[in-house]
Amino acid sequence: MSSHVLRAMTQAIAHRGPDGEGQWIDGSIGLGHRRLAIIDLSPTGAQPMQTADGRFVISYNGEIYNYRELRAELEAQGHVFRSSSDTEVLLQAIAAWGLGALQRFNGMFAFALWDRKERRLTLARDRYGIKPLYYWLGGNQLLFASESKAFRAVPNFNAQLDSEGLLEYFTFQNFFTDRTLLKGVRILPAGCYISVSSEAGAGTQPKLTRYWDYNFQEPETARSEADYQEEVDHLLQQAVKRQLVSDVDVGAYLSGGMDSGTITAIAAQSLSYMRTFTCGFDLSSVSGIELQYDERAASERMSYLFRTEHYEMVLKSGDMERVLPKLAWHLEEPRVGQSYPNYYVAQLASKFNKVVLAGTGGDEIFGGYPWRYYRAVVNQSFEEYIDKYYEYWQRLVPNTVLKRVFAPIWGDVQGVSTRDIFRDMFNQHAERLTRPEDYVNHSLYLEAKTFLHGLLTMEDKLSMAHSLETRVPFLDNDLVDFAMKLPVRMKLGKLDEVVALDENELGRKTARYFQKARDGKMLLRNVMQQHIPQEVVEREKQGFSGPDASWFKGQSIDFVRNVLFDDRAKIYRYLDPKPIRELVDDHLNGRENRRLLIWSLINVEYALRAHVENCG
Repeated sequence: MSSHVLRAMTQAIAHRGPDGEGQWIDGSIGLGHRRLAIIDLSPTGAQPMQTADGRFVISYNGEIYNYRELRAELEAQGHVFRSSSDTEVLLQAIAAWGLGALQRFNGMFAFALWDRKERRLTLARDRYGIKPLYYWLGGNQLLFASESKAFRAVPNFNAQLDSEGLLEYFTFQNFFTDRTLLKGVRILPAGCYISVSSEAGAGTQPKLTRYWDYNFQEPETARSEADYQEEVDHLLQQAVKRQLVSDVDVGAYLSGGMDSGTITAIAAQSLSYMRTFTCGFDLSSVSGIELQYDERAASERMSYLFRTEHYEMVLKSGDMERVLPKLAWHLEEPRVGQSYPNYYVAQLASKFNKVVLAGTGGDEIFGGYPWRYYRAVVNQSFEEYIDKYYEYWQRLVPNTVLKRVFAPIWGDVQGVSTRDIFRDMFNQHAERLTRPEDYVNHSLYLEAKTFLHGLLTMEDKLSMAHSLETRVPFLDNDLVDFAMKLPVRMKLGKLDEVVALDENELGRKTARYFQKARDGKMLLRNVMQQHIPQEVVEREKQGFSGPDASWFKGQSIDFVRNVLFDDRAKIYRYLDPKPIRELVDDHLNGRENRRLLIWSLINVEYALRAHVENCG
């Protein structure tokens, strides 16, 4: 491995770790690292790190929140530590217990481990996919990094578009498989590791092993609601306090909603001094439901109650337009919905803190999207359920125009069944379907595997763009394990009513009913009442999103036209401009709300400019 190439790869992601760098080379094997110092700020925490006997070497990104308990157990077995870092605990735990140690780590991580004795490389990722890890196999070369832009430093890496990945994205506004926008570049699935021997032949595919998976299911014997509520409150407080471990200040995002508000309230009990951050929107040219998108008043109210030092910023349509080149560079492949507000609020927080807490995961674990699950709770078969839920998750390009939209590359993608991609998410979970609760648990499983994973990958990229670490207490192992076994009726309070609905008779009334969000997370809402104001608990669900529907056909209409009505746009090497412009015109002329499609088209255009070679 060339030291020059390895240093260039680590330099490409220097924003992830401005506090130091290191490289380690053993013949053809090289590990690089950029350090964001949070636990053990001294040089003893530097990476790549070796065990005392030199057998194992690691480059690791993340935090193990239970590292002190694991360290005490290892010390009782005779292990000696040279640092106070969680990195050394992770390294020695694997040296002592093998890869079975992955089951015992409560935290977020992505790492590359080289076993010098066995000449074997292992890449691993945490249960939920909080920390990203990409890899590329070309000939006899395996590249890996926290962000795929590092691969551009390698001379024989060729960044070409993955046509099937593009189809997958424009179906789900996300990636359900391990594909990305770049051909051959894969993201290691959450809860998995791969191992490959240096003795393996050229082109040998690494062996993928899943060590953990979600398992939402009804309990065999339900407890009382009071018991569940008491235990969730205990586990949530424990999770927040665990994730305060740090040798630098910890702040929090405070959006004005339940999840971030509760986390801030609990954290503020333990911290004598805490900063909070929120992002609002200029609504002077906005109408309809988007008038509710600015949550600054609610976040200011909670900041006052929890006595935090509070900072906020206000975004306008021009802020969305000007950030896109930087956003695309850091995000690499777009995932889930609108994401530029996350970039800006992370930029704000990074001016004051290295670590922030976020409310990500509360909705996916406790059932925060009832209007989604309710679309497919009564079915005659698993296949009927798949058809209903797949139709909902076709987010962007309608099936009726799919062939026209992808005409330039239809020969490359016509054999791809996105329904099969969707169905394959349930390969191990399709047999226990007898009640509406079973279908809801299937939906929770799907969304944790796909939508939540997309949110986490996006959040990591856009916070680390500013050398900021985001922690997510709702994804504490103990809390998640307990929440997955909660009865569905503790999450969805109106399940009986939905089961009794005649959707054909109600027509649009049903659609309006699904949008009511005071249902969902019922047990968690009761817990949160002990920590945050009642009016916040009773608010309807509001995602962290700007008023794009209004801006795209108002203040940003010229920007949209300049990008998507330009024949030189790089996206039109792969998509047909005529049907695309017809769909965009539907939005600009007020016939349909296609804000998700417009955002995604613009996002992909900028991603092509930033990351795909020889594109247009």
